[in-house]
Parts: sequence; structure tokens; C-alpha cells
Amino acid sequence: MPIEPNPFARRNASTPAPASEVHIVWLTAGLSCDGDSVSVTNAEQPSIEDVVLGAIPGLPKVYLHNPVLAYEVGDDFMKYFYQAERGELDPFVLVVEGSIPNEDIKEEGYWAAQGTDSRTGQPIKTTEWIDRLAPKALAVVGAGTCATYGGIHAMAGNPTQCMGLADYLGWEWRSKAGLPIVNVPGCPVQPDNFMETLLYLLFQAAGLAPMIPLDEQLRPTWLFGKTVHEGCDRAAYYEQDDFGIEYGTPKCLVKVGCWGPVVNCNVTKRGWMRGIGGCPNVGGICIGCTMPGFPDMFMPFMDEPSGARFSTAALTLYGKLIRNLRAITNKTVNGEPEWRRRGRELITGYQPKPGAYESYPRRKAA
Repeated sequence: MPIEPNPFARRNASTPAPASEVHIVWLTAGLSCDGDSVSVTNAEQPSIEDVVLGAIPGLPKVYLHNPVLAYEVGDDFMKYFYQAERGELDPFVLVVEGSIPNEDIKEEGYWAAQGTDSRTGQPIKTTEWIDRLAPKALAVVGAGTCATYGGIHAMAGNPTQCMGLADYLGWEWRSKAGLPIVNVPGCPVQPDNFMETLLYLLFQAAGLAPMIPLDEQLRPTWLFGKTVHEGCDRAAYYEQDDFGIEYGTPKCLVKVGCWGPVVNCNVTKRGWMRGIGGCPNVGGICIGCTMPGFPDMFMPFMDEPSGARFSTAALTLYGKLIRNLRAITNKTVNGEPEWRRRGRELITGYQPKPGAYESYPRRKAA
């Protein structure tokens, strides 16, 4: 069942007091390309700058610690992770980017790590950082599909047996503030989707928002409650059985591999940057990158989805009938009424009431 929002969550006795400062500790040491960090720099609703520089009323002071975006390097950067581990950055939001590898399936070495353990001289594995930081975090957020569900690295045949955050921590896991893991999928994550989610959590930390509403896959409901198809400009072609069979057409792209009718994503409505872009909006197909089953359940990408073969076949008679009926109606309403022409005869059907003008007093002649 979807996780229902609790409008009184911020008043519960177990809820921490409103925070005046919040640190964002961003771990990019999962298996990833850092594409989500890069993508988020394009956000404008809100932008990273708006959040960090205090341009949004009501937010606590925010400090961002992201290795891709930080100017600190080496020990100067890593100190924030050690401080968070010791409880010196309280409260903080832990953002994880990249798939979580399974470090238990081998006898030596490691798949992913960040920093060096001063006691052992060995790299600190990504899984160790999650184990150290997640229990102390106000909230834990997965940025992008790799962190949320495993993504491309977790496809069949991979040697790391990697997974998403909820697979690693547990789908029923809760932070010390009682928040579930918050998943913001996308390959990469849609920039405004992530920053809007982060903004919600910051308002929640400030005591100004109720519990964040999430679906069964731990995605924000207001962002992922609709399908690509429901917001797509091409959707009308689908119901009319009018499909494109090659790229470059404005028609529905289901027959060339689009999974939009069954994929939870708002990119067709939101676009990518400033409302512009997004896969079907610019002629591309939806390959399901926000879904837990990505990529395996959507491959091969360029083939017509198996379910689409049945649905499009069922539309053949209905769609053509609807298209023809609409064409007739369209032709009718594309003509003007017959009375819109010049002439001395009134043919609009206007019928004045008898004596309508006699009821008004006439002006006396000067």
C-alpha cells in the first residue's frame, strides 16, 4: 500500500525539533557516472544556489557536501563525512548516488569505496559509509535510478550483484526521524524533481511540512503518480490507432519501442530544463528509466513492447472509427455558419420581442 501522508507528523512527540541548520552529505561512491550530480546543477525549481544561499523563505541554513560540486578535496572534504559519523553534523540528510554493490560475495578487495580508514589504512567501502551514516541521518535519499533500484549496473549478468538503497537497508527501514527512504529515480534524475523533493524534506526538517507522501516504490507521489503517456502530447494519436513506424514523426511511438503508457514519470509534463526537453517531447522513446525493473524489463529498447502489441491490435477498429468520426466533426466545425455574410436580410434567427423598444422612454426632440 502507498505510504499515506500524516498531516500531523511534525507535531508528534518523537519528531525532532525544527532545525535551524541542515547539512546535505552526498555520497557519490556508489556504482555510477556522477550524472545525477551533474543533472541537478540544471535545476531551477529550486536551484542548488537558491537552497544553499538562503533565497527561499522558511528554509534552515543549508550546507552541501558533494564531491563533484565541492571546492574542497582530500581530507578537507572528507572531514564532513567523519563529522557526520561522529554526530557533529546534526541534523543531516544523506543523499546516495550510484548502485550499492554486494561486498559479501567475494573474499578480497572491494567494489566501491571513498576515503581511507586511518586505523587500517584500507579504503572505506561505500557500504560501510551507508552503515555508518544512515542510522544517524534525518533522512536518506536515493538520487537517480542506480541508487534507488540498482539501475544499469544491476542488470542480469553483472558481477557485483549491486542493488538500490531500499534493497540494501530494507524496504521498511526508517530514519531516526521516522522517515522512509525517499527514492527519486531517473537516468539521470530529472533535476527539478530531485531539488523539489529535497526542498520538501528541508521544509519538513524546519517543521513546516507534513510527512512526505510516497508510493509503494518510495517515490514522491506528486511527481510519479502519473504515467508518461498521461502527460504526453502524442497520446491522442494512440487512441486513434495512429502510430509512427519511424523516428521523426509527431505520432505515437509505441510501435518503435516507447513504454510510456506503463511508466511512472512526469517528464512529458515537466520537461527537462525550463519545461523544455524530455524523451518523447523531443522525439525519443520512453525506455522506463524511472522504474524498478529498469533496464532488464524494458529490453531490447527499440522493440515494440509486448503488451503494446495486444493493446494496439485492440485499438485497430475502435481507433479508426474514432478517427473517422472526429474527422467528420472537424470538417463540420471548420466551416462558418451560413448567416455570416453580407446582405440586407437578417437571417441569424433573431426574433425581437413585441414592444421591446416601446418600454423605453424616447428622447424629446430639441
